[in-house]
Amino acid sequence: MAETAQFAKMNGLGNKILVVDMRGRKDKVAPAAAIALASQPETSFDQIMAIYDPRAEGTDAWIDIINCDGSLAQACGNGTRCVVQALAAETGRKRFTFLTIAGVLNAEEHEDGLISVDMGKPVFEWNRIPLSEEFHDTSRIELQIGPIDAPVLHSPSVASMGNPHAIFWVDKDVWDYDLGRFGPLLENHPMFPERANISIAHVRSREALDLRTWERGAGLTLACGSAACATAVSAARTGRTGRQVTVTMPSGGHLMIDWRQDDHVVMTGPAEWEWSGLLDPATGSYRRDQSEAVAR
Repeated sequence: MAETAQFAKMNGLGNKILVVDMRGRKDKVAPAAAIALASQPETSFDQIMAIYDPRAEGTDAWIDIINCDGSLAQACGNGTRCVVQALAAETGRKRFTFLTIAGVLNAEEHEDGLISVDMGKPVFEWNRIPLSEEFHDTSRIELQIGPIDAPVLHSPSVASMGNPHAIFWVDKDVWDYDLGRFGPLLENHPMFPERANISIAHVRSREALDLRTWERGAGLTLACGSAACATAVSAARTGRTGRQVTVTMPSGGHLMIDWRQDDHVVMTGPAEWEWSGLLDPATGSYRRDQSEAVAR
């Protein structure tokens, strides 16, 4: 194995995360390494959070977010919470500021172990999400799956939380829909020039909703933090809920979303450490701590 990097297998409400410590290094986690790690049952993940030395004054780290297909993602709220937990355990600090390709993220670990991440301001302008067609009102756009006269899913709300999201509102249980079949079709629909995260949402009350997400570049996931944020603000924007909502994920866990009056969206939830090891950022070969064998 070449020069290795420390990493931790973690999860945020079932959203599978690898946190890789690349501080002090110039190399990157290669797409081929990400694909290799994703193919192994033990290291299967939704996103890699690769931590690098800070690139701007006033920040604690730069984070690259890598999907399991090797592509870069702009945002991952669940992964950010995992990074906070890992760095808080290392440093004893509670507050952190990160920089990603989507901008600055401020995060804080609370005394009860829950972690809040300021995901920034939502974007609703069609050309900034982006969409390939102009819509003056992105709270409901013309897009559907199924027969024209009886679509299975239709009229999604669209928004960006640093990455594009389309949310289809349904009256039935979110599990009644074959998102595994519709997800990849909609992710790659011509409407979304940068692809999109596709969610199905069912509003249960003014304060609660259920959510399933097909994650761009990752597929079906047990939780998606940025999707929870995009869905919560879209629910409030369309009058379905208030600005503070509890979002229930497929894992059964919950995220608390607060769309504050300053327009920032704050997501609060847990993170969980599973195990740690060493990996080769070029190839994806790895070994667990406690002298376990190298995986191939």
